[in-house]
Amino acid sequence: MKRRKFLKDGSFASLSIAALVAINTKVEGKTKQISPNDLYLLEATIDDLQQKMKEGILTAKQLTEWYLQRIQDIDKSGPMLNSIIEVNPDAIAIAESLDLERSVGKIRGSLHGIPILIKDNIDTADKMMTTAGSLALVGNVAKKDAHIVSLLRKAGAVILGKTNLSEFANFRSTNSTSAWSSRGGQTKMPYALNRNPSGSSAGTGTAIAANLAVIGIGTETDGSIVSPSSVNGLVGIKPTVGLWSRSGIIPISHTQDTAGPMCRTVKDAAILLGALSGIDDTDKITKNSKGKSQKDYTKFCVLDGLKGKRIGIEKSFFEGNSYVVDLLKKTIEILKQQGAIIIEIDLLKEMKNVFSAETLVLEYEFRNGLNNYLKTANAKFKNLKEIIEFNKKNETTTMPFFKQELLEISELKSDINSKEYKDALAKSTSAKTIIDNIFKKNKLDAFGGTTNGLATCIDLVNGDYYTGFSLSTPAACAGYPHITVPMGLIHELPIGFSFFAKAYQEGKLISMAYHFEQVTKKRTQPKFLESV
Repeated sequence: MKRRKFLKDGSFASLSIAALVAINTKVEGKTKQISPNDLYLLEATIDDLQQKMKEGILTAKQLTEWYLQRIQDIDKSGPMLNSIIEVNPDAIAIAESLDLERSVGKIRGSLHGIPILIKDNIDTADKMMTTAGSLALVGNVAKKDAHIVSLLRKAGAVILGKTNLSEFANFRSTNSTSAWSSRGGQTKMPYALNRNPSGSSAGTGTAIAANLAVIGIGTETDGSIVSPSSVNGLVGIKPTVGLWSRSGIIPISHTQDTAGPMCRTVKDAAILLGALSGIDDTDKITKNSKGKSQKDYTKFCVLDGLKGKRIGIEKSFFEGNSYVVDLLKKTIEILKQQGAIIIEIDLLKEMKNVFSAETLVLEYEFRNGLNNYLKTANAKFKNLKEIIEFNKKNETTTMPFFKQELLEISELKSDINSKEYKDALAKSTSAKTIIDNIFKKNKLDAFGGTTNGLATCIDLVNGDYYTGFSLSTPAACAGYPHITVPMGLIHELPIGFSFFAKAYQEGKLISMAYHFEQVTKKRTQPKFLESV
């Protein structure tokens, strides 16, 4: 795919782009021009924008138009990030209707009029498709909103569009390149265009980092929210499995799947987390959240969240890239200065047997879950076997860089009543017991450490390569909540610090993450460098 030549140094905001869009609004009787690099919009939070709309300085329609133009000028041209797979043709009309409600005093809540981007494996019963990035699923227009989408609409959010992803949420090939899909192509990272924005929620990570919407939603089975959040300088929350409904989301694993917020600040992520939490009768696991979930997680955004907290740090994080290790050590000193108590833990050693069983569980559950989804979907193909055959017949377009080994392996699995599956599931989910025992033995409040390695280079020939242990897998196998917060930059590349805790302890994690965020302020805007 041809990549446009771009600046080697400096930011995209430094270009002459004032003429890209002009949206007029009245401020004290005078006309003010809103340009795409207007600072208060570029890194605006939900609270910032709600205040502007309350004051009559800004409308949801103007804000939506601003983001749609920015998508056109930055995502589809300019640096050509290619993070948006489809724009909602009804976005402006939705924003207008919400402005009308506001004009008569009806405010639905914090998300009223706020543009949001969601990953293209989440059903929307509108004019957009849901394809998981696969050409085989083109034409799949959902009959019904995913449960979390229906909650978004009720909350007054403006669904701006859908984001590209690693095809089938990075469960297609053993040699895949993250952020590539046969429908959407390759998404690039806004900090360095030759770097991979990670996956599978790559499009959401890139888009929110580049200020193409206020907030975004990704999905995770293992790392697919926290990893692209980390490398794109975002706050990402993988909730406890069951805090958010999974109905209407193209699945990998009913044991580990969840959607979650990807935002530029902890508070914005907390607002979104609460708005979409709750019980859904069509996803039985959400019943476990009864009495444990919150509708307002912003109350945990306090400045003493680290004080007295006992945080276990994985020992293996002190090995590897010296720059990453040095930054981690500096971060630990900050945590100590804020009153946290640090205990080194050998979690990786304890969980080796768990990791080996996880992939087998996912293979079984993917086949079962995808087939169940396709039975009632508007997709042309009704099972995994038919998708595999479609890809083979259209190999030049569906598999130009890597194949579909994971699809084929999964298709060979028997049903989820087999002994092999049950044994693997018992081993994988033993992560809960292992983690709980470590928590109890060391009286921990959370685990902490580097979220994952720095962004690697896009390599469609050889596929992904990795640069260190990720903290995502223990939390994913246990179904426990995990939050990543920007920790700093190394060679202009962001990297995140993670906290994860036991089930339904999102409030505790948010309090620690918010405290850390406020004393460090490490979120930085991308510069759209050509390479690093």
